[in-house]
Amino acid sequence: MARLFEYQGKELLKECGIPVPRGRLAGTPAEAREVAAELGKPVAIKAQAWVTGRAEAGGIKFADSPGEAAMHAEAILGLQLKGFRVEKVLVEEKLDVAEQFYAGVIVSDQYRSPVMMFSTMGGTGIEEIARAHPDKVWRLPVDIFTGLREHEARNLVRRAGIRGKLQAKLVQVLVKLYRLARKVEARSLEINPLVLDRSGEIYAADCRVTVDDNAVFRHPELGIEIAREFDRPATPLEKIAYKVEEKDYRGTFYFLQLETQYEDEGYIGFHGGGGGGSMMAMDALMRAGFKLANFCDTSGNPPASKVYRAAKIILSQPKLEGYFHSGSGVASQEQYHTARGMVKAFREVNLSIPAVIRIGGNSEEEAIRVLTEYTRDLPGKVEAYGRDVPVEYCVKRLKELIAENKTRKAVS
Repeated sequence: MARLFEYQGKELLKECGIPVPRGRLAGTPAEAREVAAELGKPVAIKAQAWVTGRAEAGGIKFADSPGEAAMHAEAILGLQLKGFRVEKVLVEEKLDVAEQFYAGVIVSDQYRSPVMMFSTMGGTGIEEIARAHPDKVWRLPVDIFTGLREHEARNLVRRAGIRGKLQAKLVQVLVKLYRLARKVEARSLEINPLVLDRSGEIYAADCRVTVDDNAVFRHPELGIEIAREFDRPATPLEKIAYKVEEKDYRGTFYFLQLETQYEDEGYIGFHGGGGGGSMMAMDALMRAGFKLANFCDTSGNPPASKVYRAAKIILSQPKLEGYFHSGSGVASQEQYHTARGMVKAFREVNLSIPAVIRIGGNSEEEAIRVLTEYTRDLPGKVEAYGRDVPVEYCVKRLKELIAENKTRKAVS
């Protein structure tokens, strides 16, 4: 899933008629001061990051003056929130809260449909509310052909014991929220909290939007750079990898960078071929004491060109001591396509680290021949094995080859 920042979600809410607090984005303390002065009232300064628990981590502060807003913005900008570096803050008017609610649309595997959820206990994560107060969360599976109709939304709010003008306002919010979720093809769209202020107005004080990654190409207006679910900004390599996958649906290519600091030794470039086989190989590598610089999977019959690009991206990471690939052994295509892709990458970078390839599937013998014959003259030794060779043995060989490589470099 692809996530939107809070300010992006609020722009969507505003466009569909759901009120949001006045405010705008700021990238410097001076800009935060300017926005606060324009609003002319106490403000909230909110870190824009794809994480929960921002307030507890110091990512949300309140200010009574433009000077105080600038001070808080300076403290928040550059803050690391669960690995996410804050580069922007949302400066918006502070609401005079009377009541808080939760409203959300979530595509549910359990119900196999979108589910509208409503609670009278906003401000806390819906999972926590559901665990502690299951009687305060109301759910309604929505028919995708009819959408959420007003009388259904009214019945949902009525179940919470809400009547009168407030009921009417909440019903309109729920109906508009569902329509927006369908419009942007969201996997989840939540307003938490949905605030009733002391003047009797309803506002979306915070929101969280995740969009189905398979639908992102239909929504260029959302400005989503990479359709992956991260709790941090995507790295440059992850962005490059996504561009490879974005318009090439031949097989799967997924790349996730697990390390960016490389403070220790023992990092391996990991290349899997199939989910189950990848997990098994990763476990074996970590049991052997290796650290994984990345996770990468090319499966589902990728062409040689896609495997080549994956290998090049993996090998562009610094301080790798080895390269390890393990396929699932059940791919339906001829495995020499994968072998050709890796050989091209190895030769282009003049591979200087050991690589062990466990490649299983149709024509695996030919794949092993290609990997062996066309890498003989490379500085880094390449060994290829078939599906009958245990992954533990392949990991053992990688460890031995890395030790040999280090000894050879020390001697030379």
